Amino acid sequence: MILSGVVLAVAGFIAGAQNAVAGGGSFLTFPALLLAGLDPRAANITSTIALFPGQATTGWTGRRMAGGAAGLSLATLFIVSVVGGGIGAVLLLATPVSIFTHLVPWLILFATLVFIWGSFFRKQRAKDAPPPINPRTAVLLQFMIAVYGGYFGGGIGILMLAALTAVGLAVRHAGATKNVLAGVVNVAAVLIFLAESKPHWMLILVLGISAIIGGQVGVLILRHVPEKILRVVISCVGIALTVGMFLRA
Repeated sequence: MILSGVVLAVAGFIAGAQNAVAGGGSFLTFPALLLAGLDPRAANITSTIALFPGQATTGWTGRRMAGGAAGLSLATLFIVSVVGGGIGAVLLLATPVSIFTHLVPWLILFATLVFIWGSFFRKQRAKDAPPPINPRTAVLLQFMIAVYGGYFGGGIGILMLAALTAVGLAVRHAGATKNVLAGVVNVAAVLIFLAESKPHWMLILVLGISAIIGGQVGVLILRHVPEKILRVVISCVGIALTVGMFLRA
């Protein structure tokens, strides 16, 4: 019991920090909860609820670095994320998760390749040049990511980072914006899970507290680590998530 608690606390801390920097923390907490004895469905629900407070506090702490993209205000992206996350949560109750589960590795692979291309191979645009993606496309991208996040959520951070950096945000600001929007997307899912399931509160408490602490460490990393190093770290996380998801598929 004590050992499983320590494992959950460590997984929560690392997941919180990883979510703040790049995303994919649920890929650590989900197997840790399986080891604690939960079935896959209960582990997914418990992980989502437990990581939400860390996402919310991380987004709040780094809010000054967050901003809009492609001519869109943060408030607009906020509203799109709420609506998309709510639709995704409703779909979760109505359709089998297996459909999306098979798509997850390909989504993460695509997002990682987009991020790597934008970070290391794309030519830098002039300061006065228009964003490479227009506002309408940016709204559609964020809406689709939000629906996916409300439905399944695995790897949503790297998907948002790929989209936000593609529309011209610097990695540091894209990471902070992603943290705000990821918390928003999960609001509907958490409310539904709390209403429709019986949460494992002790496990949620252990994971949640450690994830909040880890998230604050992740925000410090975003603020102070050079952007080139951030790009390399996020790319490595994306590659690791892709490999891990293909091995699980």
